[in-house]
Amino acid sequence: MLPGPGSGAGAGCGTGVMAQDKGTTAGDGPLLRLDRITKRFGDFTALESVSLEVERGEFVVFLGPSGCGKTTLLRIIAGLEPQTGGLIYQDGHEISALPPGRRDYGIVFQSYALFPNLTVFDNVAYGLKSERRGNRHIAGKVAELLDMVGLPGEAGKYPGQLSGGQQQRIAVARAIAVAPGLLLLDEPLSALDARVRVHLRHELKRLQRRLDLTTVMVTHDQAEALTLADRIVVMNHGVIEQVGSPPEIYRKPTTPFVADFVGTMNFFPGVVAGREGIRLGDLDIACAVDGLVEGEAVTVAVRSEDVLLSSARSAADNRLTVVVEDLDFIGSYYRCVLSAAALGELKLTADFPVNFMHGVRVEPGAEVSVTIPGDALHVFSRA
Repeated sequence: MLPGPGSGAGAGCGTGVMAQDKGTTAGDGPLLRLDRITKRFGDFTALESVSLEVERGEFVVFLGPSGCGKTTLLRIIAGLEPQTGGLIYQDGHEISALPPGRRDYGIVFQSYALFPNLTVFDNVAYGLKSERRGNRHIAGKVAELLDMVGLPGEAGKYPGQLSGGQQQRIAVARAIAVAPGLLLLDEPLSALDARVRVHLRHELKRLQRRLDLTTVMVTHDQAEALTLADRIVVMNHGVIEQVGSPPEIYRKPTTPFVADFVGTMNFFPGVVAGREGIRLGDLDIACAVDGLVEGEAVTVAVRSEDVLLSSARSAADNRLTVVVEDLDFIGSYYRCVLSAAALGELKLTADFPVNFMHGVRVEPGAEVSVTIPGDALHVFSRA
């Protein structure tokens, strides 16, 4: 590991057992395996028996609110924080008690952790020099890396002469310079402005795919997770709520927390009305109720974009007459707050694409017809 200014660690790879074995022990199993990782700070449990496997070449994102344990878990993987219990395996080796310098990873922090007194060249070359590579090899590798991250002409500059986005690219180049088996990213884009963040998301994913580099990233930004991840690990209160691909997490949430944390979701209390659907207030909604019994209390969820404008003459299921109470123009869509007599005091938030609203009078006070497709509803037991 490379020490980083003010951070306790920078970016690099181990020089001990893991580094020596790199490239000789790769098998068919996962590159990283976490087995019942637990972390307690006094009486507070930050992580409770977390188990996970990360496949080779996979991009996995830990997603969750502040305090959910995602950063603590990343630091435990890196050896920067000792776990209270559980085991960590990388490439078939148990590394649970290895110090950071003997683990095979590169790491990039939110704060970049570049050496301010070293040039870009020397920052990127730091790990290569610690491995005592020849000058010609180092120069060629640094040039290759700077070209790879889109900064081929910046070798002679100092970090203070670069923008935040450029500094983060240099931090990534330094982290991958020594060809680590695992790349760890701790909220690497959160300090950047929105436009730069969106651009670097795509650059980071392109680079990860090009290098086939197993990557674990921490973020609280759902857009980053959905854009970058092969799989998302949604965490809450020290446990994993759900693991799945971005479409699975978004379209098939398994808990109310996941449904609420990713995207914009409406929630309504309801009761199972039979094998055909749910009763919400005075409204009967047709949807799947597999595994639930008649009379059971449930929470029904529907995403704002799944509420559809419909013709009053349509015969679609779950059609509802609503009144537009509020309307916000977001750019490509309007966000509407809707009320309906059948829903009582409950409000429905809907996102209507601009192109779908031509010829439809959608304005505060207007009465419109909407449809809520049964297959877009998520039903959670309240038991």
